[in-house]
Amino acid sequence: MASSAETTETSKPSTETTAESTAKSTKIITLKISDEAIFEVEDSVAMEILVIVKSFLKDQSPSTDIVPLANILAKPFSQFIEFCKEHVMFKENPDKEKQKKISEFFLKEKSYEELLDMITVAKYLEAEDLLDLLSQAVADRIQIKSVEYMRKFFGIENDFTPEEEAKLCEERS
Repeated sequence: MASSAETTETSKPSTETTAESTAKSTKIITLKISDEAIFEVEDSVAMEILVIVKSFLKDQSPSTDIVPLANILAKPFSQFIEFCKEHVMFKENPDKEKQKKISEFFLKEKSYEELLDMITVAKYLEAEDLLDLLSQAVADRIQIKSVEYMRKFFGIENDFTPEEEAKLCEERS
């Protein structure tokens, strides 16, 4: 099974790619994730975002063609790469307002489960900026939810008796 991170959606805001910036990034890095999917990404994306890729390529011989990434599944990784592609363009031409709009649009269309899966990928790949952004997106979404919803969402079992829970609610009020 092979996947490609080269998909684009016409409905999302996008940064324009010029021939000049495309010509700069001609090297492709092949990444193989735990479910055997293969992703080919431009080196500018891989090297700017993926700390693990940097260290792997530094430690390996130049003949190494595929960078293995364990503990990552195809769907959240493809979303991670899509996000990274958009943001790597802002390294050369920072436009904070446009970057914020793209981030908001990208995160708005993701479900809670997708965000949590992407957090796992960002944590594993040590992408701190993306991890912060994803964590804030989840925090913003859950701040007005009920305790029961939070337990269900995060898979937390209620270990309070009804009396203990009532007492806690009374103390908080």
